Amino acid sequence: MATVPAPELGAVLHLLRDGRYRTRAELARTAGLSRSTIATRIDELLRLGLVAPVGGAESTGGRPAAMFALSPGARLVAGVDLGATHARVALTDLAGRELAGHLESLSIADGPDVVLDRVAALVSRLAGDLGRPLSDVVGVGVGLPGPVDHATGRPTKPPIMPGWDGSDVVGALRHRLGDVAVLVDNDVNLMALGEHATALPDVGHLLFVKVATGIGSGIVAEGRIHRGAQGSAGDLGHIAVPGAEPVRCTCGNTGCLEAIAGGAAVAARLTERGVPARTTSDVVELVRHGDLRAAAAVRDAGRSIGAVLAGCVSLLNPSAIVIGGSMSRAGEHLIAGIREVVYSRSLPLATQHLRVVTSLAGARAGVLGGAHAAVEHAFAEPSLLVREATAPGSLTAPGSAAATA
Repeated sequence: MATVPAPELGAVLHLLRDGRYRTRAELARTAGLSRSTIATRIDELLRLGLVAPVGGAESTGGRPAAMFALSPGARLVAGVDLGATHARVALTDLAGRELAGHLESLSIADGPDVVLDRVAALVSRLAGDLGRPLSDVVGVGVGLPGPVDHATGRPTKPPIMPGWDGSDVVGALRHRLGDVAVLVDNDVNLMALGEHATALPDVGHLLFVKVATGIGSGIVAEGRIHRGAQGSAGDLGHIAVPGAEPVRCTCGNTGCLEAIAGGAAVAARLTERGVPARTTSDVVELVRHGDLRAAAAVRDAGRSIGAVLAGCVSLLNPSAIVIGGSMSRAGEHLIAGIREVVYSRSLPLATQHLRVVTSLAGARAGVLGGAHAAVEHAFAEPSLLVREATAPGSLTAPGSAAATA
């Protein structure tokens, strides 16, 4: 049990998060503390395995001063990305480095009991595969394919998640995983966060658009996820496409972007034209194999998405629009359609430096975003971190062979 209050230890950990090695004297000077106080905190963090000694500072005579760094492998976090038909889970260290991952088919329509049982089993198994106890996992970030009340983590009338409305996802996972912080958000918000944190950290204003069976977006404004008043900001798929046919949408309205340009809509349109396609993956495979009708349908879908995004560009003025989701694997056809309309319909000032690109984080954006959210929460609540080390030999300092492998 920690002998120094968690907030005091957390303040030192915050100073070491940038990866720089520091001496006790440097830490004391930066934190405005006495040498004896910082020494006590460092000793406690060393005992807990959260800090490790690394080399020594350049000597000006006498023995070199010891230097210290954060041990990112001391604790683990999990990122969980749940889609309509898949579950992806990853474990990372406190620096966001992915250590283990797993992807499998899983229907969200099976309900929370079945799905969350499986998620908990996967988190436990991945920790075991790393030779770590489940107690080393201090946070779990979960993305769900539907609206989520961010304050409670409960899904709110999700259209493709029967049986999930109001479900206590946080409580269910804590019951299965123990004393762990659980953060739940819409899947696209976490994808946006993952893209921003790992691929575009210098882009303060970003719009991430997931194009798959459905369509949604996550908004990063000044480096933070913008959720709106009730957490429904970014619900791009249910904006009406200008001039579109009144196709009925799952939300009950007509002409929604998702009903016009979502993967399921494109597949249905191709099937009507004599090109059999049942899923988004079928559409992508047709495009990859050179089917011209599929390529044209995907480009048309891109134009419809671009028509809605042009309004978003005028309203939000992002520096980058990132296209992810399974449909983005269709290559340049989708992006070309989006760019064509966005650049032609938006004001020159808004598009002067605008980039419209395919996701660099790719299919891992959601789990990386979930893990990033869990890490940020753990550093904000250091009591999660200052637990006794339970995995001898698993803690490595930055720069060691194990840490850089």
